[in-house]
Amino acid sequence: MQPQNFSNHARLVTGYHKVLTAIIGVTLILAFYNLGYNLTANYGNTQLLINAILFALLSVALLVTAFYARAFALKAQDRVIILEESERHQRLANAPLPTQLKPSQIIALRFASDSEFVQLCQKAAQEGLKSKQIKAAIQHWKADYYRV
Repeated sequence: MQPQNFSNHARLVTGYHKVLTAIIGVTLILAFYNLGYNLTANYGNTQLLINAILFALLSVALLVTAFYARAFALKAQDRVIILEESERHQRLANAPLPTQLKPSQIIALRFASDSEFVQLCQKAAQEGLKSKQIKAAIQHWKADYYRV
């Protein structure tokens, strides 16, 4: 695996981000095409219309499920990262994390090495650095291969 740094730290999981997204996209298009066709054809076949409505609803449900599955997993990972970085700051600085830090800033700080972590925490809190600015300011990158 290539060493992680600012330019390559974002991860795309092919099966989820590309394959599943494509499948859901095609399913949604076909479902709504089918629904539109059955609504306009008006052959009087209620069963076909009900099936088309059901197919469209299930396709939307699939999209919503995929979105929330990702969002819930990321939220759980964020909570763990915040706890880990709080403990790291306590260990390195013998003090809690600055209260001005937002969760997104703490999550970005996880890539900072121990040697620059405390100073970068202070700078991020005082200057209100955004996540991208924090990551760009890191001199010695600490890889995070666990986050997906």
